[in-house]
Amino acid sequence: MIQFLDLKKMNEKHYDAISHALDKVLKSGWYILGNSVNEFEKKFADFCGTKYCIGVANGLDALSLIVKAYDIGEGDEVLVPSNTYIASILAISSNGATPVLVEPTLSTYNINPANIEKHITNKTKAIMVVHLYGQSCDMAPIIDIAKKYNLKVIEDCAQAHGAIYRGEKVGNLGDAAGFSFYPGKNLGALGDGGAITTNDEALYTKIVAFRNYGSHKKYENLYKGINSRLDEIQAAVLSVKLDFLVSENNDRRKIAKYYLDNINNSNVILPSVEVDTQHVWHVFVVRTKERDRLQKYLLENSIQTIIHYPIPPHKQKAYKEWNHLSFEISEKIHSEILSLPISPVMTIEEAKKVVKVINSYE
Repeated sequence: MIQFLDLKKMNEKHYDAISHALDKVLKSGWYILGNSVNEFEKKFADFCGTKYCIGVANGLDALSLIVKAYDIGEGDEVLVPSNTYIASILAISSNGATPVLVEPTLSTYNINPANIEKHITNKTKAIMVVHLYGQSCDMAPIIDIAKKYNLKVIEDCAQAHGAIYRGEKVGNLGDAAGFSFYPGKNLGALGDGGAITTNDEALYTKIVAFRNYGSHKKYENLYKGINSRLDEIQAAVLSVKLDFLVSENNDRRKIAKYYLDNINNSNVILPSVEVDTQHVWHVFVVRTKERDRLQKYLLENSIQTIIHYPIPPHKQKAYKEWNHLSFEISEKIHSEILSLPISPVMTIEEAKKVVKVINSYE
C-alpha cells in the first residue's frame, strides 16, 4: 500500500536530533514558555522574514488570536474563501464577527481577487486569505484592495510553510499570519502547535499577553486572555525540523513535478501553478467528475488518497444558517477534488505507480 502520508517515516529521519532536543528540554526543568519556545520563535520569524513570531497551542488559536487582537468582533465582517477548511471560518465566528464567504479561482483553489471588492461593506474589517494546498494567493491585488478600504490582511498559512510569492515568504505578506504545526503539515510537530508571525509590534505585544491568560507579568492580567501556549517539547521538535523544511519542500516539488509531467488522463484535471509563486505542495489535488470512483479504483490498486475537503463550509451543520446558500465554484471543487500521495519521504518509484494507475483509469 502506498500510504497517503507516512508520518512515522517522516519523523524517523530526524530521530537522533529530536531525541537530543527532547532530552535537553527534560533536563532543563522548564517546560512552559522557556528557552526552546524563545529559540523557535526567533528562528521561525527569521525564516519567514518577519520581526516577530508568537508560539501558540494550535493553528485555530493562531487565527483566532489575530482576529481578537485586532478588536474584530460583534457587528464586524471578515472576508474569507468559501472553500477553505472550517478552522479559518471558526476563527472569525468564535470572536463574534461575521464570516463573509468569497468564491475562489477554480484553477488555483485560492480566493479570487476579482470577487473580493463586491463583498466589502462598511462593516468589513479584514480579508483572511488562505494559501490553500501549499500555493500562495495572488497577494498584490488583494493588498491593493485592503489599502483602498483600510482593511487588515490576515494570512492563513496552515498549509503553506515556506511557500513564496514574488520573492517573499507567506507569513510576511499581510498584517499578520497564522500557522499550524499539526503533525501532517509541511512543518509538523509531534502533537498540536501553532504560531503567529507579524511585523506589527503593537499586535505582537498584545498577543503575547492574550496567549498567557492576558498577562505579561505573572498574576497581573491586562486582558481577558486565554491559555494557548506552544509548549517547550513541541518547540524543540519544530526547531529541529525547521532546518530541513526547505529541502523537504524541494522533495515534495520533485514528486509534484513527476505527477505534472506524467499524468495523462483526460478524465483528470491537474493542479495549476501560478508564475509568481513557489508552491510547497502540502497536498497534490486533482479533480475529476467521478471522484469517488477514481478513489475506489486507486485503493483497489493499493494507493491511499484523501479528500480535502468533502463538504464545503456553507453546507456544514455547524453553519446551518448558510445551508440554503449556493456557491457554485466551491461546490464543484468539493465534489470533484482528490488528494494524491505526496510527502518528502515518497519515492519516484511510488510516484510512478500512482501515475501508471491513474493513466490506466477509464
